[in-house]
Amino acid sequence: MSHPDDLLVAIASMVESDQDSQMSLTVVTPGAVITGRLAPEALWRERVAEVLRDSARLGHFAVPFTEAGRGEEPSRPSHLHFHMARILQGSYGIPDTGGMYRVALADVSAWTVGGIGYSDQQ
Repeated sequence: MSHPDDLLVAIASMVESDQDSQMSLTVVTPGAVITGRLAPEALWRERVAEVLRDSARLGHFAVPFTEAGRGEEPSRPSHLHFHMARILQGSYGIPDTGGMYRVALADVSAWTVGGIGYSDQQ
């Protein structure tokens, strides 16, 4: 989408303003279908920074995630921040345990409320 869906932007704005991470969503982007729960950007950044800090080789990459966006006024979201998310590929969800994904709202071509699971996982 060259212009993000206003309804999807409203959902992302509510996740940000409520600081709530309970909204499940599935989106279609070029090359991927992603399903998972949305997280406020600050929470998403914090969790990514924690994972990076725990790595002996990647710890220094945590800095941009902890410094960016501090003290800024909330604005219209430009991205969706997924946690506990999977890229759907055939009959598999990658990774098995769920990952952290940042998706540009402008790249979402289709979406639905709720997560998509597999019959053997439900």
